[in-house]
This record gives sequence, structure tokens and C-alpha cells, in this order.
Amino acid sequence: MRIGVLCSGGDSPGMNAAIRGAVLRGVDVHGFEMIGFMDGWRGFHEGDTVPLDRAAVRGLSPLGGVVLGTSRVPPFPGGLLEGPEADLSAIRSGMEKYRIDAFLLIGGNGTQTVARMLANGGIPVIGLPKTIDNDLGGTDYTFGFDTAVSIAAEAIDRLRTTGESHRRCMVLEVMGRDAGWIALHAGMAGGAQVTLIPERPESIEQVCEWVLSVRDRGRSSLVVVAEGFTLQGGASVTRDGLDEMGRKRLGGIAESLAPLIEERTGIETRATVLGHVQRGGSPTAFDRVLATRTGMAAADAAHTGDWGTLAALKGDRIEMVPLDEAAGRLKTVPVARYDEVRLNFG
Repeated sequence: MRIGVLCSGGDSPGMNAAIRGAVLRGVDVHGFEMIGFMDGWRGFHEGDTVPLDRAAVRGLSPLGGVVLGTSRVPPFPGGLLEGPEADLSAIRSGMEKYRIDAFLLIGGNGTQTVARMLANGGIPVIGLPKTIDNDLGGTDYTFGFDTAVSIAAEAIDRLRTTGESHRRCMVLEVMGRDAGWIALHAGMAGGAQVTLIPERPESIEQVCEWVLSVRDRGRSSLVVVAEGFTLQGGASVTRDGLDEMGRKRLGGIAESLAPLIEERTGIETRATVLGHVQRGGSPTAFDRVLATRTGMAAADAAHTGDWGTLAALKGDRIEMVPLDEAAGRLKTVPVARYDEVRLNFG
């Protein structure tokens, strides 16, 4: 069997480890021939491929980024189309051209939606779930999330010391788009006094009440805010233009929130936007192990013909779940999870 490996969407720590796990299991154990498409669907459309064997994946596990590259180039002519309108003829023609029998698709919500469309069209495909946002349904955790949280938690530790030195309130903005998982976990790990997530708008009055409570105890506040957070009655903060998926570019909520806090509390307040630092550098050991296990499970599933599935983490096991359980299902922070943490704010 000849399998094509393709990464799509934003980069996420652990993607190299996932490729390595899939290739070592697929080539050395199951006897597959595997090729990688460079920069996602761009490589598929333009014939930019590389052979994947043991030598090609040597030493990849600790490396950040992704050796195959990734992009948000659409897979279909005219963009992403759902259901029977999706034209799979270009995909089938490409498969014949490259002599591949199946795909392993590494990506988040958009990529797994494409994987489901291919599977529904009879094309053999298996999904590998990656995203730092941890917002993909069907799996407990996606690889890349733990690394992003660890980086954010370290930033909290560093901001806390400088904030305490000047008696300032520090506001840290983290990624996550419409899900607050990074903010929630990083805030808990770093002991932030306030964590603000998209799933639960808060009023500026409530935020300032928490900040003043911290000051009254002789401490300086550390506020973690997810990029998709909105104040009660307010609109989300976006940057100019759209991203490659046609979505509004998020970012800047910390820079909007900080002056409001300072104006209402009289406490000097500074904003830090962590941005793409969360995606970069070496993955944590947890993400390396999770990604490697995911890659091996995907190759095993290809060997047994378990197509149309996602290699998902369920508890401490990797299980193959139907792509319908993941694709198009945004996994957000449950209200109860936030409320149990909210009791400790201030």
C-alpha cells in the first residue's frame, strides 16, 4: 500500500513526532510505501512531494514546526464545499498521478472536515488530531495543546515577577480562537487571579472588582485572557482582514482590556500578547508521546482498513473514532469547568 501524508492548517508542536510515528510503524512494520506532500494541499496540487522512510524521519521527535510544511491552501477547486457539491475528481486524479491508495491527514477542525468529506466520497483516509487550541471534538486532547499551555504558564510566571516589582496589573493574551482551553489551563497552572474565556463573557466591573480585591490583599493581579473573549455587551476584538479560512483575525483584546482596568482601578496595567510564541519551539514530552502514539495508531488503522476514523485520545488509550465525532464539532470549555475555577478569582 502507498499512503500520502499531508499536514494542513496552523502548525502545532508534535507534528514531526506524529509523522515519525506513522512512518516508522507504516514502513518498517506494515511494509507501506509513504510519501509526504509539502505545504499541505499546495504540494498535492503542484506535485511537490518527498519520500518518507526511516532515514527521512530520523531525529524528528524533539523538533518544533513541521518538516513537511503546512498551509491553508484549499483541497478543492473553488474552496471548501460540503456534501454532494464537493468535487472529488481532482483528488482522485491526483491519487492516480501519485499512485497513492490512501491519505493520513494531520490537522484540526478544518482538516478533519475535509477528511470526513473524502471518507464520505469513498476515499480511504485517516485523521490525526493536532491543534494547540484543543477544540477538536472526538478526542480528549490534541497534540500541541500541552506545549502551548506550558509556554503560556511560563509567561505567567515571568510576568508575575515583573508585575509584583512595580505593583502593576499584568494582562496576558493567549490563543485559542473560540475556545478557552489554553487560557483555562494556563491560568490554573500559573495561579492567575483572573481568567477570561470566550465561552463566558464577564463585565468590566466584575473584572475590576477582582483586580481591586487582589490589590487589597497586597498583591498584584495577573489576568489571563483568551483572544476570543468578549466583555458583556461588547463585540469581539479583531484585526484587519480575514485569515486563509475566511475567518476574522482575532487578537488585541489584552490591549483593549488593559486601559479599561487602569482607568477604573487606578492601577497601572500592562498588556502582553503572547501570539505565535505558543506554537514555536520543541514540543513537551507529553506532546511528543501523544503525537507518536497517534501516528502509530493511524498506521495500524490503515493496515487493518479502519478508514474514515480519527486516532483519538480517550483517557490513556488511543482509539479510532468515526470522523463524524470530530469534524465540524467545536469542543469548547464546559460552563461547569469554568465556574469551578471562577470561584477562586480575585
